[in-house]
Amino acid sequence: MGVYEELQARGLIAQVTNEEEIKKMVNEGKAVFYIGFDPTADSLHVGHFMALCLMKRLQMAGNKPIALIGGGTGMIGDPSGRSDMRQMMTPEMIQHNCDCFKKQMSRFIDFSEGKAMMVNNADWLMDLNYIEFLREVGPHFSVNNMLRAECYKQRMEKGLSFLEFNYMLMQSYDFYELFLRYGCNMQFGGDDQWSNMLGGTELIRRKLGKDAHAMTITLLLNSEGKKMGKTQSGAVWLDPNKTSPFEFYQYWRNVDDADVIKCMRLLTFLPLEQIDEMAKWEGSQLNQAKEILAYELTNLVHGEEEAKKAQESARALFAGGSAAQMPETQLEDGDFTDGAVDILAILQKSGLCASRSEARRNVEQGGVTVDGEPVKDIKASYTKEQLSGEGIVVKRGKKNFRRITVK
Repeated sequence: MGVYEELQARGLIAQVTNEEEIKKMVNEGKAVFYIGFDPTADSLHVGHFMALCLMKRLQMAGNKPIALIGGGTGMIGDPSGRSDMRQMMTPEMIQHNCDCFKKQMSRFIDFSEGKAMMVNNADWLMDLNYIEFLREVGPHFSVNNMLRAECYKQRMEKGLSFLEFNYMLMQSYDFYELFLRYGCNMQFGGDDQWSNMLGGTELIRRKLGKDAHAMTITLLLNSEGKKMGKTQSGAVWLDPNKTSPFEFYQYWRNVDDADVIKCMRLLTFLPLEQIDEMAKWEGSQLNQAKEILAYELTNLVHGEEEAKKAQESARALFAGGSAAQMPETQLEDGDFTDGAVDILAILQKSGLCASRSEARRNVEQGGVTVDGEPVKDIKASYTKEQLSGEGIVVKRGKKNFRRITVK
């Protein structure tokens, strides 16, 4: 099985242009491809996971990845999948986020000489002359066709700013520049990026001739992948300072039964034959499959040592023991009133609940325990003495834990 056929078997390919030529290039290791990442935060999250794993797979097969950091497009913001306009960021914020991305991507991609590249589209977008850009790129885009694009349709009712309307042209121009500068002949992106990507392919062909090799592939389930990045208590980041290895492990350990095999195929590097065997598992065996998924992905992001610690802690926790790696919240003097803090404040300050009202609902519905005992009183409080030393373990629902201590 070639690498392209494996991508299909794993469910990663949704749409392509010129499939036979794409398949040949990918299988022969001749693809120079890019995937774009807009630096909207200072960490990648699990919604980016699929793209990073894809880049790693293709690089292992001899293809050359280009990680395109959107330092220029980040100044505008991608309207795809948005119901409102993104918050404007300063150049300093964008540069900081770009630096963080490169460090995290290096765990997946080998950036040594000639094997991969990381480039920033600010290098060409920030110096563009507006009139020249309009003359060079504008004639190749139909406004009527642009307005039919899914990424713009979603915004038309609430209002699409002219700032965001330019995003498709800029993303298309990225592919054109990458083609000229680095011989980039292929682009990958999510299913919500299809219109923007076709724009880039078409721009190259219109300006350089129909024989120019510029191809497009979209990833299946990328929109779902972005949803993977969010949980009830916030985002699941790849930065261990934002989401600890234990929390990261627990996130994957607790995926729905219906999703575990799909995640195995999309995100792990386990052989398909092994995954197909696990697809036959039922009942308690599914928990074993979830452990394997969680371990493999934690190992990929945080390394073998942290993956083992997270697995041991999770097993100890579910066995009724103490999880050494459990995420911890340290309360400060200002969090206490008359030497005590109530359960609603603990739930909110630890991030287990977003607000006191949400915390109240969880307590009233019987969804909160402290050290294994249900908390039924919303006025329950805890003193500094109770939280000293090892503190208390607060659990919300079946999957969310925090150790609460005093700083």
